[in-house]
Parts: sequence; C-alpha cells; structure tokens
Amino acid sequence: MYTPPFFKPDRAASLKFAGDRGFGTMCAFDGHKPVASPLPFYLTYAADGTPQAAFHVARHNPLVKLADGATSWLLAINGPDAYVSPDWYVSPDQVPTWLYQSVHLSGPVRLLSDDELAVQIDTLSDKFESWLLPKTPWTSGKMTAGRFETLKKAIVGLVMTVEEVEGSFKLNQHKSDADHAAIATALGEGDADAKQISQLMRRARPQVFGHDTNKLERSVS
Repeated sequence: MYTPPFFKPDRAASLKFAGDRGFGTMCAFDGHKPVASPLPFYLTYAADGTPQAAFHVARHNPLVKLADGATSWLLAINGPDAYVSPDWYVSPDQVPTWLYQSVHLSGPVRLLSDDELAVQIDTLSDKFESWLLPKTPWTSGKMTAGRFETLKKAIVGLVMTVEEVEGSFKLNQHKSDADHAAIATALGEGDADAKQISQLMRRARPQVFGHDTNKLERSVS
C-alpha cells in the first residue's frame, strides 16, 4: 500500500482499526488471476504476539485450494470514505480528493482443524453478537447438534499469520487548521460515511472546533 508519511498510522492503530472493523476482502493469487472474497474475521494473537486473522469460507470457495500455509495473501479492510470538493477549502487552487481509512494485512494462510473451526465459529459470532447488546446473544448451542454439524461441513476454517501491517488514514492531516475545519464542517452535512470522516477529523484537532466536536459526535452516535 502506498502511504505518504503524514497519512500513515502506527502498527497498533492499524491493528485496532482492523480488529474493530472485523470485515474485509481476502485476496489471493491462483497463478493466473486474483481471487477475492468479502468476509468477516476476528483478530487473535499467538503466544509470541504475532497477529492472526481467523475466518471461514464456503467449502467450494476457490480460496480453499490456495491455502498452502506458505503463500502470502492480502486482507484489505476499509472504513468510511468521502469525496472532498475543492470548493470547500478556504485556500485557493485546491484539487478534488478522497478521504478514507484503510488497512492491509498480509501473510500466509493455513487450514484449520475441525475442532479449531468450532471454536472459530463461536468466537466470530460472539464478536458480532456483542454489537447487538442488550439483545441476548445467539450461540451455536441454540442449534440442534445434527443441524450444526451439517452446516459446519459446508465451510472451511482458515487463519492468516499476519506478517505485514499497512495502513492509510487519509484525513487531510497535511492541511492548515482553516482548511481542516472547513472540510470537516462540509462533510458533516453529507451522508453517513462523510459524517464519520468529519467526526474523525474533529477528533484529530479538537482545539479547532471547540464544543462543536461534542455536538457532532452526539448527532452521529
């Protein structure tokens, strides 16, 4: 991933973003063309601290045959994004641009055992069910054993050993306070993604916005 220095988050921030998002596009190369699938995942860590991205795919997904435990794959995780018009800047002679958050994780992928897959299914559902609290979380224990085992046979568990972490959080960090504030204000009137970008920009320079930052965060929460 090409990332100018002023847009580059540190490793910890990139991993936190990826883990919080929990959804991305897994990409591999079959020798002739790229193969990709959008999928949910969760991050875990090996005993030595190495990040691991755990996920599963349908048994007939072409990615399954490419998981040799040695060849590097890419997991692309994107957050909110928003178009920026040059007309919104205070400074003259600006050009159109796009603001966004994105993280790429790469490393080899191996197949999981049947026991590992069972743990992964429960861990993955626990992660996303927690987003729905106070709803009582769904668990695989709510299914009959036979039905769960049948459905489990239709998927294959995999895990990526993350060897490289790349991130780009492009939020106009290189612009003046006046331009930063002007863009954040304009985006605050846009769609859901634009509002999220605006909130991130306000958090980055709260001193520029004063009490308006708190007001915006309440409005999009």
